[in-house]
Amino acid sequence: MNPRPRFATFSLLLLFTVCFLFRPLKATGERAAGRPLAESLPAHNSTRLQLAAQPGQSASQESPANETGPLFPVEEHGKWGYIDKVGKIVISPKYYDAYPFSEGLAFIQQFPNLGSRAIRLQFIDKTGQMVMSKTYSYAEPFSEGLALVAVPGERGLGFVDKTGKMVTSQYDGAKSFHEGLAAVKDGGKWGYLDKTDNMVIPPRFSEAYRFSEGLAAVKDGGKWGYIDKTGKTVIPPQYDVAYQHSEGLAAVKTSDKWGFIDRTGQLVIPPQFSDAYGFSEGLVDVEVGKKWGYVDKTGRMVIPPQYDMAAKHSEGLAAVKTGGKWGFIDKSGQMVIAPQYDKVGSFSEGLANVEVGKKGGYIDKTGKYVWAPTK
Repeated sequence: MNPRPRFATFSLLLLFTVCFLFRPLKATGERAAGRPLAESLPAHNSTRLQLAAQPGQSASQESPANETGPLFPVEEHGKWGYIDKVGKIVISPKYYDAYPFSEGLAFIQQFPNLGSRAIRLQFIDKTGQMVMSKTYSYAEPFSEGLALVAVPGERGLGFVDKTGKMVTSQYDGAKSFHEGLAAVKDGGKWGYLDKTDNMVIPPRFSEAYRFSEGLAAVKDGGKWGYIDKTGKTVIPPQYDVAYQHSEGLAAVKTSDKWGFIDRTGQLVIPPQFSDAYGFSEGLVDVEVGKKWGYVDKTGRMVIPPQYDMAAKHSEGLAAVKTGGKWGFIDKSGQMVIAPQYDKVGSFSEGLANVEVGKKGGYIDKTGKYVWAPTK
């Protein structure tokens, strides 16, 4: 199985969909430095695994809200709420669905779907209070102060601020803001918008990814290259596939092999891998043949290809699959948490979401459950 879930451009489709449950998550066709796996869940901007409380955990254990600490969505008795990083319930399970916090806000669904056109999402703060009066048929997490949303009964996608005010026009397609600009689709082509709704790079690309480290990968004339924030071509279109820069390097595909270029387009690691993703914490997971390992920025194989699947390093650990199960290794390749999970997400804020069978939970970096899997 190819581990890359291809993120397809959103054209009023629900994004960030997880196979076992509707999940609106960003689907853009681009690979982040830490991407989700086919059998794992993403860590940053991650959707949560379906979770149930461990014995003894209940809404009666609710803790006061900490507006600065991270919160994690969990399920208890068929309802969703939020716990803190030690497993204490902060927002009582009362929602039909709940999504991760970003920039202090999260969107939740209060009632079940009555059909694909009846999804209603609302934003809450870390006290559980609704912060906007409007509901949305689609939403993405806040990024740089704005959230991409679709309004029921209206066509297109636009951006709202944290008061719920629509601050841009609505477009046929759009992706969240990064480095001050957002890719939007208008008239069948992609361009880039600033936060004042000014189209600073006119729509002219067949595909466009987010800005990262000052550059964005765009597709023009059937090939991929890179532009800067003025729209100037910095690296001419020449690659079959190209992804955003991460830690100074970007994965590019040519002649059916993956290598890495720097921000000038200089080839730093020659195309040689069957598959590759983005650098994270100095390493990147690559596929050689049918096994995955990790190389450093010189192209030196630091952790030999030996895993069936692999994810990025995050907070010092990376998820790897071997023998049909997922575990976690450190940057030396030492197995820190033994393979035992069916699905995993990368570590974020000290925790990783994991699933065993149909039961999900959160673990810390020692492998100890903070929220244990139950039915």
